[in-house]
Amino acid sequence: MNEFSLKYGCNPNQKPARIYMENGGDLPVEILNGRPGYINFLDALNSWQLVKEIKENTGMVAASSFKHVSPTSAAVGKKLPRALKKSCFVDDVEGLDDSPLACAYARARGTDRMSSFGDFIALSDVCDEVTAKIIAREVSDGIIAPGYSPRALEILKGKRKGAYNIVKIDKDYVPAEIERKQVFGVTFEQGRNNFKIDRALLSNIVTKNRALPEDKATDLVIALITLKYTQSNSVCFAADGQAIGVGAGQQSRIHCTRLAAQKADLWHLRMHEKVLSLQFAEGVGRPEKNNIIDLYLSDEAEEVLGDGVWRQYFAVRPAPFSREEKAAYLKTVSGVSLASDAFFPFADNIERAARSGVSYVAEPGGSVRDDLVIEAADAHDMVMAFTGMRLFHH
Repeated sequence: MNEFSLKYGCNPNQKPARIYMENGGDLPVEILNGRPGYINFLDALNSWQLVKEIKENTGMVAASSFKHVSPTSAAVGKKLPRALKKSCFVDDVEGLDDSPLACAYARARGTDRMSSFGDFIALSDVCDEVTAKIIAREVSDGIIAPGYSPRALEILKGKRKGAYNIVKIDKDYVPAEIERKQVFGVTFEQGRNNFKIDRALLSNIVTKNRALPEDKATDLVIALITLKYTQSNSVCFAADGQAIGVGAGQQSRIHCTRLAAQKADLWHLRMHEKVLSLQFAEGVGRPEKNNIIDLYLSDEAEEVLGDGVWRQYFAVRPAPFSREEKAAYLKTVSGVSLASDAFFPFADNIERAARSGVSYVAEPGGSVRDDLVIEAADAHDMVMAFTGMRLFHH
């Protein structure tokens, strides 16, 4: 198949629409079920590159959850601790610990469940039954993977009344070195971004503290590869083998950092015992629980805790989670990794990152204020590596 007709483009009025190979060759994808759309394919092809590169450069299976051409998270197949299983709503999944791929997707989906609602999924390896069972109960638009076990394919085909988008990618496909796109009738051409991101990229450590453990280096590699496929400007927080906060598409870098830090903070807070012990009212669904938890952790908690409303959401009225309690809990967090797709122009990014437990940083360097940024990192005893390479993606 060298062409696939789409229902429409980004919006229903944008017709006709299709994907095709300009050289007349076969598409590297096979549609096994459903009818993916224009944005679905943008998410699919970007997310596949992300998980493929993470596996190539970490040696671990990987999964990502994509929305609107940026990842909500990406993760490798590390087993989940008890609290994280409950936070990700997978503590009841049988066989989870025996499937690294399922662990990877459980982490990716569970990082930012609000943003992941209706995601497009990418898996680095053949989808197995356990992973398919997790996906089956989530609201998702589709999936791309290099293959599917017979049972996994059967399970996934049952989603969305049989219309779930299932795409198989040729894992050996290598695109042309030159890529093109059109904007307003003007054709843009550039070399593909084949820049390799691996442990060696972190060798230029510019801070006084130079102790970079291997697991933290892996977190930085995951964060950097995630940024390579995130709409710029972008910043990514990572911990324990997964992206835990992605700030994408902001015009100001400090706004990227604030947004990513806020998401990372929520990821940590979701594993607090107050959240894990919430008793929801009968009939409250999984998507609704995400919204309720988000409000419970916000400054608008009265929207779900108020006298006239709490019974709609909870079987037992939970105790409020005060701002002071949340701040005290977040102060115990450390060892978080942070990567940026371009240099930090001011030290305010480091100061904000420090409040979210960041201990390790990777950024290109090259700002006229690098000395001030390094000084701020030293003040917080951070380890910071200059990669020397910008990772803009548009």
